[in-house]
Amino acid sequence: MSKTVIAIDAMGGDYGPAVTIAGLARTHNARPHTYFRLYGDAAKINAELKKHPKLAAASEVIHCDVEVEMDAKPSQALRKGRKVSGMWRAIQAVKDGEAQACVSAGNTGALMAMSKVILRTQPGIERPAIACIWPTIRGESVVLDVGANIGGTAAQYVQFAAMGAAYARTVFGIKKPEIGMLNIGVEEMKGTDAVKEAAELLSESELNFKGFVEGDGIGRGEVDVVVTDGFTGNIALKTAEGTARQMAEYLRQAMSSSLLTKIGYLFAKSGFAALRARMDPNASNGGMFLGLNGVVVKSHGGTDADGFATAVEVAIEAADADMLGEISQRIEKIQALLDDELVAPLD
Repeated sequence: MSKTVIAIDAMGGDYGPAVTIAGLARTHNARPHTYFRLYGDAAKINAELKKHPKLAAASEVIHCDVEVEMDAKPSQALRKGRKVSGMWRAIQAVKDGEAQACVSAGNTGALMAMSKVILRTQPGIERPAIACIWPTIRGESVVLDVGANIGGTAAQYVQFAAMGAAYARTVFGIKKPEIGMLNIGVEEMKGTDAVKEAAELLSESELNFKGFVEGDGIGRGEVDVVVTDGFTGNIALKTAEGTARQMAEYLRQAMSSSLLTKIGYLFAKSGFAALRARMDPNASNGGMFLGLNGVVVKSHGGTDADGFATAVEVAIEAADADMLGEISQRIEKIQALLDDELVAPLD
């Protein structure tokens, strides 16, 4: 079996190596043929690796003096961390072919800025997007963008749809993913001009476009791919995560409110454990940066070891699949449609 190499920004996130290394240990137990290049403070990384000898044997530590702060502005991170930070060097490893993917729990804006500078966007793509895997009643859906862009043009929404379809096809194995656009209603007259124009273009494309989807349709799994801009998508994502934690707390309070509920909880403990696992945001952690000439995955900064392991799994699956090639093919197929839109915008 061929070895998959993943570059890790080991210092990223709220907890640094304490979480990233523990998460990698979980991943390595499940995927022993994976090799890791760990970028950051060598002393701190090696101190954590001592707790996981099997992972240490499958890892290489590359010391970096500079860490990108979680609250640093992208411009500041580029100036301070260019070519010397662990985040930059982990992305550069993908560019140089030393790794098949990069994973970081660090500063999202800095990670996107560095990724765009180092890897560049794929031909035909104006802006990269962050795609997340969203748990639904019927399984899982891909939602993008969830944080890279505020607003967007009709052409960019169509590109997001093509990238999301490629992701769903290569990672989920869905031959013809169903695509919907997030909107304030399902009626054709609703939404911004860019959203309505994008819907018309998607209806004319070879993509399997099903129309508009309202916010509650995401969780129901009405389509395989939900397209929106990063501003709206990020609010929807954070709202869903917050609601999941709120419901989990409500459940905990209800189950401990009286002796009878405590007894009932003991009888239904396994069922509640399964529900809690379904509602845990860490179980779907890992935002894929789509549209770049390389695989980059962003983990939540405040995730735990299990959540970071999930993000690494997302990177491995994308690296093992020909996702970049699939995106290129889909963008090429819709390029003529987008060129026509640029020449003669829809009324």
